[in-house]
Amino acid sequence: MPSNKLKNLLNPSADGDLGDLIKRARRMGELTDILASALPDSDRDAIVAANVREDGELVVICASSAWASRLRYETEVLLKAAKDAGVIAHTCRIRVSQG
Repeated sequence: MPSNKLKNLLNPSADGDLGDLIKRARRMGELTDILASALPDSDRDAIVAANVREDGELVVICASSAWASRLRYETEVLLKAAKDAGVIAHTCRIRVSQG
């Protein structure tokens, strides 16, 4: 595949499914960083990823069940950080990464 076709395929400003996927991945990464920065220093590495579902549920994925237990005490902090970033979230669910 010529490099200019690959460049166009990976262009997030291009219309299409791949461009939308890249934009969504960037937004998820930004949200993950925002939420991690709202936590105490000792807990910042706990978050693997974060996303907001269409129903307004903030889903935070962490690396272990031990981190999940700690983050469940921080749900209000996470919801406030999301709200301050302009994210509309009403509930927060903490999940453990499967991999």
